[in-house]
Amino acid sequence: MTNTQTLPNTDSPYVLGRDEGLHRHFLNHLATTKLPASANTSMTALEFTMPKGFGPPLHVHEHEDELMVILEGDIAFRSGETEVVGTAGATVWLPHGVPHTFQVLSNEARCVTVTASSTAQPVFEKMVSELGTDAAGPTMPTPVDIDPAEVGAACARNDIEVLGPPPAPLAS
Repeated sequence: MTNTQTLPNTDSPYVLGRDEGLHRHFLNHLATTKLPASANTSMTALEFTMPKGFGPPLHVHEHEDELMVILEGDIAFRSGETEVVGTAGATVWLPHGVPHTFQVLSNEARCVTVTASSTAQPVFEKMVSELGTDAAGPTMPTPVDIDPAEVGAACARNDIEVLGPPPAPLAS
C-alpha cells in the first residue's frame, strides 16, 4: 500500500502487513500509519523505523497515553524519574502527563507506537502527519535540518508540550 491509496475503513477489522500503511518521512526517520485517528477510533497505531541516535525532544502528552512495542533494536527511555533500556520484544508504557523521551542505541530500531485517550480524540498521528512528508514506500529519508520551532508549534497544536531538547548525540 502506498500513500496514493487510503487505509481500510476503520469501521471494520483489517490486517496490514509489515510494509503496508501510509508512509511518511518524519523528523529524519520513517513513520508508517497503521491505524489513523478518526471519529471511529479511540487510538492510533504507527510503526517507526529510526536510525541510531534518534530521539524526540523531552515532551509530555496532555491527553494521550503511549504504548511502544519494540520490534527490532535497542532504545533507551526516560519517563519521569525512570530510565530503562528496552530491547526487541519489550513493551514500554508512557502515561500521559509524565514527561518522556528516548534515544535509539542500536544501528536502527523499529517499533509500533499505539496512542489512546479516554478524554479526547487521539492527535499524535495528526502531529506526525503535519511534520512529515509523504513517502512512496517504506524507505528511510535523506536527513534534513529540523526546525525546533516548527516541531514545537506542531506539538503544541496537538496537545504535546515540548519541555527540552532531544537527547545528546551519541558518541561514535
